[in-house]
Amino acid sequence: MSVRGFKSILVAAFSIVSMFFFNVSQAQPKPAGGAARTEKDSAAINPSGIILEHIGDAHEFHFWTFRHHIASIPLPVILYSPQKGWSAFMASRFEHGERTYDGYRLLTEEYVASHHLDEKLYKNGRVVAVNPDGTVDPTVKVYDFSLGRNVVQMLISILILIWIMGSAARKYRKGEGVTSAPSGMQGVIEPIVIFIRDEVGKVNLGDKYEKYMSLLLTIFFFILINAFLGLIPGSANVVGNIAFTGALGVLAFIVIMFSTGKHYWLHIINPPVPVGVKPILILVEILGIFTKPFALIIRLFANMISGHIIILSFIILIFVFGAMSTGLGWGTSPFFILMAVFIYMIELLVAFIQAYIFAALTAVFVGLAFESHQHHDDHEGHVKEILTV
Repeated sequence: MSVRGFKSILVAAFSIVSMFFFNVSQAQPKPAGGAARTEKDSAAINPSGIILEHIGDAHEFHFWTFRHHIASIPLPVILYSPQKGWSAFMASRFEHGERTYDGYRLLTEEYVASHHLDEKLYKNGRVVAVNPDGTVDPTVKVYDFSLGRNVVQMLISILILIWIMGSAARKYRKGEGVTSAPSGMQGVIEPIVIFIRDEVGKVNLGDKYEKYMSLLLTIFFFILINAFLGLIPGSANVVGNIAFTGALGVLAFIVIMFSTGKHYWLHIINPPVPVGVKPILILVEILGIFTKPFALIIRLFANMISGHIIILSFIILIFVFGAMSTGLGWGTSPFFILMAVFIYMIELLVAFIQAYIFAALTAVFVGLAFESHQHHDDHEGHVKEILTV
């Protein structure tokens, strides 16, 4: 069984890929004695490399490979080199790492291995400058400003969010859903908005909830939409990217800091504990200022990336067993596919849960920032309730 059929199994297993425009390219045949796959090559499966390639960024949306036919959507490549200046072109010029274009090459595992390059410096998917003979030119510095699939998918999610909220808002402006039952997109969005308002905003922020509703709703839907898009085979796992969750965590930290009042800082510099314990607790409270948003970042990142890794691991096991025996690979494939689909269904639920938890904990931490001392215990109890979800 070929490792290149990996994503084909994913597409067949989930059957949710919906494409209206895609690019079908003809892969160049491997030269004889070069990269043509042998039984030994098929057995040399690198599970970690396959998983990291799938959950990492790329210069294209790769949906499947069938024999020598590759279905993908190439993305713009924007490069700057002090020696060569600016260069912009589509990623299809690289022909999936098989060709050099404009003095640049997209690194692949085969190229790195065949040229004995340091895998730590020359990672798979990196664009490097090359000499006329095709070897890497380390003297040319390359700055990659390309629109990778993570960035493109976030832009798509923003457009989807604007479209969803815009279509619902237009109906409300026309009076639909005000004096009559909501219809269309309103019927889907309104219960969620009411839930976030009542169970997240009002519970944690009290009378000030309206001031933060735009933030909480944006966080919830932005995470949810990106999580759903990331479940489409060939798409980017944006929510499982530490840069994505880090940006949301920094945003939450800024909002928390701007929401603080005198009670917040008095609680930190003068905690209500015996004098001998105060120095230790003050240090703990100061660390807590930074550990709260950090917890948001790591929790979302770990939960969203783990599901993808588990799904990919089940699919990779098919090829691991297939490398040992073709019959064993085909025989175990139904079981592993069913397990992958089962985890996939759970991931749909996890997407809602993690979007809710991030929005709820943000509201809790903001509420702690402007509440007085006597309300801190209530908020801490609510945090524990949220974390048990």
